[in-house]
Amino acid sequence: MLFEFSSHRLEQIKLRSITKDVVELVINEPDEIIIEEDNQHVFQKIIENYLYRVFINTNKNPYVIKTVYRTSKITKYL
Repeated sequence: MLFEFSSHRLEQIKLRSITKDVVELVINEPDEIIIEEDNQHVFQKIIENYLYRVFINTNKNPYVIKTVYRTSKITKYL
């Protein structure tokens, strides 16, 4: 899957203490992919007791990562 990180997204990821490698792992080996009405895809993966969620705009080419975050509230989203 081709995707790009905007500089703003890279800053967000860094502020949230998430590595680019983790984001790529979530995208390449997700536990679940949720497709929302606006064709936004949410890639989810549990890593070390956290759920990582990567939101991707698939209406663009290459795909654009909108946001990334991690949460300990795993059951809320799975």
